[in-house]
Amino acid sequence: MTVSLTGCGGGSEGGSGDVTLKLVAADYDVAGGGSSKDYWADLTAAFTEQNPGITVEVQVESWNDVDRKVAEMVKAGHAPDIAQIGAYADYAAADKLYSADQLLTIPVQSNFLGPLVDAGEHKRVQYGLPFVASTRLLFYNKELFAEAGIEEGPRTWDDLRADAQKLKQSTEVKYPFALPLGPEEAQAESMMWLLSGGSDGYTDAAGNYTIDSQQNIDTFEWLKTNLVGGELTGPVPPAKLNRKDAFAAFTRGEVGMLNGHPSLMQAAAKEGIDVGMVPLPGRTGKAKATMGVADWIMGFKQNGHKAEIGKFLDFLFSDKNVLDFAGQNGLLPVTVSASEAMERDPEHKDLRTFLQELPASMLPPVGKTSWAAVSESIKKNVGEAVEPGGSPEAVLGRISLEAKEAELAE
Repeated sequence: MTVSLTGCGGGSEGGSGDVTLKLVAADYDVAGGGSSKDYWADLTAAFTEQNPGITVEVQVESWNDVDRKVAEMVKAGHAPDIAQIGAYADYAAADKLYSADQLLTIPVQSNFLGPLVDAGEHKRVQYGLPFVASTRLLFYNKELFAEAGIEEGPRTWDDLRADAQKLKQSTEVKYPFALPLGPEEAQAESMMWLLSGGSDGYTDAAGNYTIDSQQNIDTFEWLKTNLVGGELTGPVPPAKLNRKDAFAAFTRGEVGMLNGHPSLMQAAAKEGIDVGMVPLPGRTGKAKATMGVADWIMGFKQNGHKAEIGKFLDFLFSDKNVLDFAGQNGLLPVTVSASEAMERDPEHKDLRTFLQELPASMLPPVGKTSWAAVSESIKKNVGEAVEPGGSPEAVLGRISLEAKEAELAE
């Protein structure tokens, strides 16, 4: 979907001194409606009313197309002033973006949640501004749990395995634990398990790849032996199971447990699934951290509109605007003040557990320009680690080697 939205008032860039900002944004309306379009139309109109002379034209694209279309615009020499997309690191590395401190006032920049600031940094400078975020929890079907005689969600891996074994006895449960390691989003599912296994995920504190660390190998050995080898992951092999299919099966009442995000909670509720949620279980207790995810917004240098972009982004990150977008899409605010406001709001009580996990969450290494290639390698290969006869050590070792080669090419 491509639409153009112009805030009322202001004029085009030219002799009058007025400025038109071009913004390309992703469409978050999973139902195919116009909620993203309406959000930007209202926001840009309100901004222009407060800032006469600055007009914002918004082009909304589907998530399937938005990153590619922005890349094509940049390559053709027609970069937008602002892009709200999935990744920023390549543009930061090519010196095409303004840094956060060049755009935002100090109160706005200092209001972002800590893990999101860290994830938005390329070589210790923040270029990626978090737009919305989410965390992951373990979801379970309360009705299926009750039928299996399970009273609460699992807290440890042993609990999870024992619960899956009980769920397997029910003819209604096709997937005691759905483990989507297929090519759609295996990098996210894998990172959740690596954090549960006690590591820092794909990198160490210094930002070096540690994909084939012994801790990570041990995590996949546990999955291979205890869940997959115990026939507790359902009829579709994990390497071929995509997240969207696992989520759809959960909303049909076929899945006992899986790792999920806030949007799944809403989808399941619409289908009448009584959902339970607990923090991700670890080896001996709660995982050291949950995985956080963020989408990004950034300002491009090409057209020289630093001051106008900064004014718009300061306006965008007001509590009202942040809460409006996060709330309507079942996602989490990226600022401290908006997060606190959402947690107090009874309307969003179902999101409180996700909110509580976000400040201590860990995100994939999105600030590394090599991450796009590494993520693709994980998607294509990591499922092999848990296949019968598969070797976690060999598979993670191969991915790690590719990661180091990609990093050298940065």
